[in-house]
Amino acid sequence: MPKVLVSDSLSETAVQIFRDNGVEVDFLPDVGKDKDKLLEIIGQYDGLAIRSATKVTEKIIAAATNLKVIGRAGIGVDNVDIPKATAKGIIVMNTPFGNSITTAEHAISLLLATARQIPTADISTRASKWEKSRFMGVEVTAKTLGIIGCGNIGAIVADRAQGLKMKVIAFDPFLTPERALDLGVEKVELDELLRRSDFISLHTPLTDSTRGIISAEAIAKMKDGVRIVNCARGGLIDEVALKIALESGKVAGAALDVYAVEPAKENPIFDAPNIICTPHLGASTTEAQENVALQVAEQMSAYLMHGAISNALNFPSISAEEAPRLMPFVKLAEILGSFAGQLTETAITGVKIEFEGHVADLNTKPMVSALLTGILKPLLGDVNMVSAPVLAKDRGMNVETTNREQQGAYENYIRLTIVTERQERSVAGTVFADGKPRLIQVKGVNMEAEVTPSMLYITNEDKPGFVGRLGMLLGDEGINIANFNLGRMQAGGDAIALINIDGKLTDTQLANICTLEGVQQAKPLYFDAT
Repeated sequence: MPKVLVSDSLSETAVQIFRDNGVEVDFLPDVGKDKDKLLEIIGQYDGLAIRSATKVTEKIIAAATNLKVIGRAGIGVDNVDIPKATAKGIIVMNTPFGNSITTAEHAISLLLATARQIPTADISTRASKWEKSRFMGVEVTAKTLGIIGCGNIGAIVADRAQGLKMKVIAFDPFLTPERALDLGVEKVELDELLRRSDFISLHTPLTDSTRGIISAEAIAKMKDGVRIVNCARGGLIDEVALKIALESGKVAGAALDVYAVEPAKENPIFDAPNIICTPHLGASTTEAQENVALQVAEQMSAYLMHGAISNALNFPSISAEEAPRLMPFVKLAEILGSFAGQLTETAITGVKIEFEGHVADLNTKPMVSALLTGILKPLLGDVNMVSAPVLAKDRGMNVETTNREQQGAYENYIRLTIVTERQERSVAGTVFADGKPRLIQVKGVNMEAEVTPSMLYITNEDKPGFVGRLGMLLGDEGINIANFNLGRMQAGGDAIALINIDGKLTDTQLANICTLEGVQQAKPLYFDAT
């Protein structure tokens, strides 16, 4: 019988779930704060269930000789050394969806509070001022709410806002027209959302593409008197720009639950007028805390008793026997997904995956998960092999797989086709005898390109002299070329160049490349070197 230690405060109901599933459990809610005691006893357990008080350090993991799974009741895992756990083969799980309703309700609460200036009116009234004329509010009925990021939480906010008779528009590159129709929202581009919204609520992860998405330039595009709510991630809003906009009246009100630096104890935004600030309370309800406790108990029990993995933050287990053959193709699949994901800027409606040759006889599920991870990570950031299929399904992506025997020149290959609102784009790759992935086809154009951390993807007109001019331009820009890979469908038609380069391109370098005569598209691509 597997044995679990609960080292933080979980409900008795959650503890009973372990017992009901045949798992022995020790409920010691204070031991998480006693690192010496935890270090002493952790070697006895197969599972460790925690909240935020328990710090699962490298030292604890080294002493956890029998540990197979760590379950975090909640979303944040800053208190777990995930790389060390992964290296030791310990699955790390969290409960990312247990607080969705609570966070969405907090966003709606802040939206209404900004509309009616409730916190400042409360302070004024309790100070015996009775300033009715000072606190003139606005109705939310018939107003337009712009949601940036329409995933799980954003969809709930949209539903609640529609109950308040608001018009909801949404910007989310992964939101398909069908999903938008199901949610009853209008899908728009970011600039249109900024221009039309009376209220804006953010529900997107913090990634390179979303960091500072509410910037001074973005605020300038908004309506005068717009109100902004952020219960998602600190760093999505340029706090200096927001303060200036609040002081000028461009932004009539804002409500923040998250900040660029937390805990936020001396943030200059606190001095801005018409702002409501709460201390990261999105998940802070009794129901949410109970939900994540029950969920983590169910997840850990399923893994320990049946080997089922859900909401893992590191790679799912792969047997020692299949790992040598499988892992190179898992890496190839993630590269193919990342290649397509970095080039795709519109909603993905379908994903077609073809496995041909011996690879089709392997366990393709990890490859599909890795491929979806690669597709989603450029925009969602915090995606792993277990969560990716769920996130793809939530966004209405239809995933199709085909397995077949070898038909072409390569013994094995994987082809990915991305279907968007506008087009289909395919990319194929294989693994050579050296174990390294190669790209062998892009958009139907045959080529052979080794994958390196930094690459430049260019589509161009196939005309004499283009390659020479491109090479000279890259040299003039100080861009060192490691390898130059070319392909075309036919003479004089469209051509593709995949160039292995050293380092990352600057915005200026990319802009200069795009101005070269004949360039149709130029895009830097970056891949994990490991």
